[in-house]
Amino acid sequence: MSFVELTLSLHPDFSEILVAELAEIGFDSFVETDEGLQAYITFELWDESELNGLLDRYQAVAQLEAHWQILEKQNWNETWEKSFSPIQVDDTLLVRATFHPADPAFPMEIIITPKMSFGTGHHETTSQVMSLQLELDHQGKSVLDVGTGTGILAILAAKLGATEVHGFDIDEWSVENTLENIELNDTSHVTVSQGTIQDQQTKPYDIVLANINRNILLAEIPLYVQCMAPQSHLFVSGFYVHDAPDIEAVAEAQGLKKIKTKSKNGWAAIVFQRG
Repeated sequence: MSFVELTLSLHPDFSEILVAELAEIGFDSFVETDEGLQAYITFELWDESELNGLLDRYQAVAQLEAHWQILEKQNWNETWEKSFSPIQVDDTLLVRATFHPADPAFPMEIIITPKMSFGTGHHETTSQVMSLQLELDHQGKSVLDVGTGTGILAILAAKLGATEVHGFDIDEWSVENTLENIELNDTSHVTVSQGTIQDQQTKPYDIVLANINRNILLAEIPLYVQCMAPQSHLFVSGFYVHDAPDIEAVAEAQGLKKIKTKSKNGWAAIVFQRG
């Protein structure tokens, strides 16, 4: 599977609305840059005419400049290997690649080889979910990771003591990448499959992790609740702070109670608990 990488230079006031608009036409991963945005979409969903129509609407007011390229697996690897640096989460967890040295100052580490998948821990949404995970007892718990990407959140759950961890993703590269990262981190009890939430076995999990995007969360939170045991926790991220009230309204309508939030650089993460 190939991806299309869209690079946008734009006025910062229009960054959030462009993320929302691009998500509506199939883009599902976004990285903020000094100049604007990078957005990613699978080649199967790529429609250049649809994108051009969207960009035309914002060209003048947002001072847009755009170009795109197809990312094959090799090209993506070259890109991230040149720029991927270790990250630290709460002075407790080090996330590094295989070519970075270990650091004994950190009691925990995760080794990630991202390849064509997204989720290295660098983005605020991922790092905030990991920070929230570090605050919750995972010992002996069962965990479901929705849209697992690199498997980073599922692997952290396993390292925190969860005894049953399953992740899934619609992207075949994510499944392949997660399997590799599971092996790198000696977390063989983490399982992964390709599919959507509708494809998963409906069973009660103690923790559900969903670091995706606003639109998918709004549509799927009721389905996540069907996979939650009594007193279980739902971690959600992938949306801006100003979208949090919409997320909270859907969650509360499903009987969930907000118990903790984090925000950084305009991005939010929330933990809910089922009664």
